[in-house]
Amino acid sequence: MAFPTLTSLARACLRPAAVALSLWLAASAAPAMAQGQPLSPEQRKAVTDLIRETILKNPEIIQDALIELERRNTVAQADAQRNAVAAEKARITDPATSVIIGNPEGDITLVEFMDYNCGFCKRAMEDVTALSKADPKLRVVLKDFPILGPDSVEASRVAVAAKNQLQGPKYFEFHNKLMAVKGKVNAAKALEIAKEAGADLAQLKKDIEAPATKAAIADTVALGDRLGLTGTPAFIIGDEIVFGAVGQAALKAKIDSVRRCGKTDCAG
Repeated sequence: MAFPTLTSLARACLRPAAVALSLWLAASAAPAMAQGQPLSPEQRKAVTDLIRETILKNPEIIQDALIELERRNTVAQADAQRNAVAAEKARITDPATSVIIGNPEGDITLVEFMDYNCGFCKRAMEDVTALSKADPKLRVVLKDFPILGPDSVEASRVAVAAKNQLQGPKYFEFHNKLMAVKGKVNAAKALEIAKEAGADLAQLKKDIEAPATKAAIADTVALGDRLGLTGTPAFIIGDEIVFGAVGQAALKAKIDSVRRCGKTDCAG
């Protein structure tokens, strides 16, 4: 036989106290409200005293209220982000501001906003690579989201310009090598790796300065702001934004769910 804990007893006692408080407040305030009058000083003092006494005897009220507030904020934020994803769907996968790898006609799309100087992005690179190789129906959209300083912006400008010469698996190889660099990634390092991948450096340097390159990065940064992205990596699967390097298994589970029921959580 299981016995109730002190915590469960306290929470059980909280319910009738809260109900009684609500009924008392309603009964006390009703006559004044019916006549369009505010509570009298005596009524206000009685209400204040009762609330104080109830909270002191049941401090869990505050804890429960904070937990509920956090839950509501989380739900509201998730709803806002889903609405933002729906509104920005075309911009999120726009080829002009993205690199598409894997199956371009895949039935499920995994979008990653990343920064070449982000340690967690470097960790997530292995997960994205493994998923792309294991799932022939997966389309992966990479978006340069350089938020970690000038070096990141420089590296992203090289990467965005490099897609004019490097496509498909060749670009993904360049991307992975750049992401695997130890230490700071800047323009010099990105140019070095692009040259190793077969890019013509003279043309690449011209493309780096092209208005389209700068516009693509500015567009993605603005898009990230509208989506409420505050860090990298950030993934979009279906209508959900997934923050952080959550691991291959977690990403695969969401991809499988979208494929099965159209949502990242078929039980929800």
